[in-house]
Amino acid sequence: MSMMDKKIYFIGGKGGVGKSTTSAAMALLLAKKEKRILLVSTDPAHNTGDLFHRNFTGGKIERATRNLDVLEIDSEQESRNYINGVKGNLKGLVKATMLEEVNRQIDMAASSPGAEEAALFDKITSLVLEEIANYDAIVFDTAPTGHTIRLLTLPELMGVWMDGLLERRKKVNENYAQWMNDGEIVDDPLYDKLNERKNRFKRVREILLDGTQTEYIFVLNAERLPILETVKAIETLHQHGIHVNSIVVNKVIPEEADGRFMAQRRSNERLYLDEIEEKFKNQRQIFLPLLEQDISSLSSLELISGILGKQINMSLNYSQK
Repeated sequence: MSMMDKKIYFIGGKGGVGKSTTSAAMALLLAKKEKRILLVSTDPAHNTGDLFHRNFTGGKIERATRNLDVLEIDSEQESRNYINGVKGNLKGLVKATMLEEVNRQIDMAASSPGAEEAALFDKITSLVLEEIANYDAIVFDTAPTGHTIRLLTLPELMGVWMDGLLERRKKVNENYAQWMNDGEIVDDPLYDKLNERKNRFKRVREILLDGTQTEYIFVLNAERLPILETVKAIETLHQHGIHVNSIVVNKVIPEEADGRFMAQRRSNERLYLDEIEEKFKNQRQIFLPLLEQDISSLSSLELISGILGKQINMSLNYSQK
């Protein structure tokens, strides 16, 4: 299947390499093909609004341009929604005398490491499983590499955790039935809720691992640290069954850039481009040039989107030879 025919796109990379620009350019490129596209920013330092010269309201889907909607996820709000949802699920399942203490424990857990990421993944799960019905594709502009890796490996980790919870809950129910001496397993709404969440994680994991539906793209610059970080990220994701098929090398110095300074920069860059060609020979390699001006307007974003489209076509033609 063509890279341009996927349902889900995750675009990640080291901070400052141009993920948001590449994500917006990719979303714009797909929208120009008469597809309905949702561009989602999961990075707390949202740059999407700046690219479109819009002030998007955190947490709400808004129209950016023709065929293209934008959602900037408010991670703090999603964390609150997630915790309130957990409390809501437990209400009526826990004795009234214990509810206050249970809610206190949940509030404490909300401030623990990973709680915000779990809430963010819960939102991504909803987008992938439900909101996708309203769009031809969703493009996720993710936070810097380490955060992205934790986010994408959560389905696997949480699946194991949920299996443990379900097993313990099942034993409690069986022991309770034996103690009552009638052998009947009691109805357990909490077990049903846990099982429902486990199935959601399973469904979204299947989609994330399906190369015909999901495309992973890492953005990097032709520099030492972005190369090293991208190599490690691809290896880590590969260990979790997630395969990065494409890389975008951003801000490549164009041949027409003149002057002694630029000539020296281009010479140094050539060494890193050779390293990229070798280290990422299993990935489709797409190159975007360093422009004379900042990408600070819709017209400049459309320019880089057009270049991205040509580069993707070239890489597809090359891979088919």
